[in-house]
Amino acid sequence: MVSLLNLVAERGEVQLRELAKELGASAATIRRDVGTLAAQGLLIRTHGGARALPTGRELPINLRDGRNQSAKRAIARAAVSALPAGRHAVALTGGTTTIEVLRALDHRRDLTIVTNSVGLAIEAAHHGQNRVLIAGGILRATSLELVGSLTESTFRQINVGTAIVGCDGISVTGGLTTHDDVEAATNHTMLERAQRVMVVADGSKVGKVTLAKMADVTLVDILITDSNADPNEIAKIRQVGVEVRVVEVDRA
Repeated sequence: MVSLLNLVAERGEVQLRELAKELGASAATIRRDVGTLAAQGLLIRTHGGARALPTGRELPINLRDGRNQSAKRAIARAAVSALPAGRHAVALTGGTTTIEVLRALDHRRDLTIVTNSVGLAIEAAHHGQNRVLIAGGILRATSLELVGSLTESTFRQINVGTAIVGCDGISVTGGLTTHDDVEAATNHTMLERAQRVMVVADGSKVGKVTLAKMADVTLVDILITDSNADPNEIAKIRQVGVEVRVVEVDRA
């Protein structure tokens, strides 16, 4: 169903017969899956097809798309190579790109991982990271991140070498943005405690602005993105003093 949801999100509105052809499934299966996703509020069922939700709606993390995976992995490798050698505290927000960063850290055993993401903490344990600090708080079901005053209080008591941040949008005008204002405030506290802020965002996020602002783009030290990003927006981000590293990937 994730592939179906991604296809509808990409095209805006798709007929059932097109979905069946693209996904190699029967019309009955597609009809059932569309009905299930519509009942969950993840798309809008139309006569003979399906339509994407209005722009800006946040998908649950387990249904977020697998698009741009090769770009995210390349970005993750570049992020890991930018970390200093030796003992280091690395804070990670939740997100599909930051999870790729964590996986790319598999060879590092000299790090303290700090996060407010339940999913990322589990992933860290799976990859053998034995120093993991989880900032507790209220659980957001869509992102599986812990947020709020308790989480912020934890962040205020620690010092972080590098904060590696995922986002839903980054631009000079909008700053670093996500979908939820409480999550944005919590992540802002994480960024304030870091000596260096590194944003990892695939090209589709560059120039995009979503609901809640985490920080001005000038708080970012380095942005790592891919070659599908808008070159004009990259130039603007560089002009305000942010180092931008662009990894080459196939054109989307």
